[in-house]
Amino acid sequence: MRLAVKRFLLIPTLSFVGLGSHVASADDYDPTAVARAGIAKMKVGAKDWPQWGGSPERNNVPATGPMPTKFNVKTGANIRWSMPLGSETYGNPVIANSKVYVGTNNGNGYIKRYPNVVDLGVLLCFDEKDGKMLWQHSSEKLPTGRVHDWPNQGICCAPMIEGDRLWYVTSRGEVVCLDTEGFADNENDGPFTKEPNDNKDEADVVWRLDMMADLNVSQHNMCSCSVTAVGDFLFVNSSNGVDDGHLTVPEEKAPSFLCLNKQTGAVLWTDNSPGANILHGQWSSPTAATLGGQDQVIFGGGDGWLYSFDSKGDAGKSKLLWKFDCNPKDSIYRLNGATRNHIIATPVVYDGMVYVAVGEDPEHGEGGGHLWCIDPTKRGDVSPSLVFKSTDMTKPIPPKRKQAMVATDGDVERDNPNSAAVWHYVGNNPKDFESTMHRTCGTVAIKNDLLYIADFSGMLHCLNAKTGVAHWTHDMLASSWASPLIADGKVYIGDEDGDILIFDLAVAAKINIIAEINLGSALYTTPVAANDSIYIANRNRLFAIEAGKQSEPVK
Repeated sequence: MRLAVKRFLLIPTLSFVGLGSHVASADDYDPTAVARAGIAKMKVGAKDWPQWGGSPERNNVPATGPMPTKFNVKTGANIRWSMPLGSETYGNPVIANSKVYVGTNNGNGYIKRYPNVVDLGVLLCFDEKDGKMLWQHSSEKLPTGRVHDWPNQGICCAPMIEGDRLWYVTSRGEVVCLDTEGFADNENDGPFTKEPNDNKDEADVVWRLDMMADLNVSQHNMCSCSVTAVGDFLFVNSSNGVDDGHLTVPEEKAPSFLCLNKQTGAVLWTDNSPGANILHGQWSSPTAATLGGQDQVIFGGGDGWLYSFDSKGDAGKSKLLWKFDCNPKDSIYRLNGATRNHIIATPVVYDGMVYVAVGEDPEHGEGGGHLWCIDPTKRGDVSPSLVFKSTDMTKPIPPKRKQAMVATDGDVERDNPNSAAVWHYVGNNPKDFESTMHRTCGTVAIKNDLLYIADFSGMLHCLNAKTGVAHWTHDMLASSWASPLIADGKVYIGDEDGDILIFDLAVAAKINIIAEINLGSALYTTPVAANDSIYIANRNRLFAIEAGKQSEPVK
């Protein structure tokens, strides 16, 4: 933990200049209603939270009743139940049709076939009412080791559920469809029927696509895509990345972005736009929405660009709508001291705009970040600027992997008249650590035109979503890998010290901390809410939090 004094910073509102903005009152747009409308199409409960971000727009703002602001994981106060997970947990909980799902590793050893000394990627399914473990999907480690499947990291994504079907990406680079009933229905649903057994505590696989074997994907360290879907179109980021030495992309022609038929697993279209320019890995998750009358699916690329495609594709091929470079053109990528970043966060759609920030693998250290609001109605290269050769100013040069503009090579940067940048946030004062936007793998959450995002360096930022003007930042004094939850007029965010901080959403111009509660071990996941309960996974335990409930104390 970084030693510092807690500070409450009110940031002046004159530091950011929008490049154009869609200005409306907070009453004009209700993101919770949008999420509920999306969830209503998914054959789940009205107040379930059936995928990362709830709906394809990915804004973590569920409909809830009163949410508790006091709970104690040691005494069990306001805890309905808690259940042990593995020794490392990075998957965000998902709740649908009376079940709770979370990705972890095999540190707890729930099933006899795999005792806890066996390293696995594990997706666990619990009963929502009492926390009983129902079944587990197990992914054995790849023999190639950490270059493709990092030890003890387990499942780092969240699944998506519709009706009695579940889709997710395993740590082995497989997209799988599971029967949410497992083998409890005494059926082995297919076409995949080669499970090693039909034990009631193990998963029933419906279909499986092996991206490494079938599409030549070479994920770096792990797969970490939380899939989404619109109709029968299932969208996946493949996690294709660099080699073990971080020097080249071994499978630069392999797809980065996929659209599958969610019923069969058939590949409908793919795209490898980042190609050889992937900086490190591709661990973002796709977002989908109808924007400007066009169905779009939006992917964060490992080259630091955001890409939007026609979700239906074009005769079996991808159809690019727009692309946006989320880094300054003179930024540079290197293993240490990089200023160019890729995208780990999930894009979020709010009131017709797209919001995303850049980041890097936390093991590569802290650094400066960039948060963008983007107009998705423009087409083509909609980056803030373009790069030309000084000898030919008629045609922009193609993107380069490590540095887009190298002045000593005769590169020249010019403003892009087709820019889709609405605003760009780097913080109030880059010379002041607490006022700076840093690298993040966090996804924004937005409600009432208030945008919240946390960064690796432990800063929680509160901005006006329409203008990019910051209201305040708060130093949590510990790194945060998580994203905020906005529910019941409150903001919940976790950090690496194991603290959940709760803020009052209604107070925009000043900071109001309601509570700070420790959950006993590090938090790398995002709190979610469903059916008037909060679900939080710390490093090794899942908690179902509900006012007035009492569980057994955690020993």
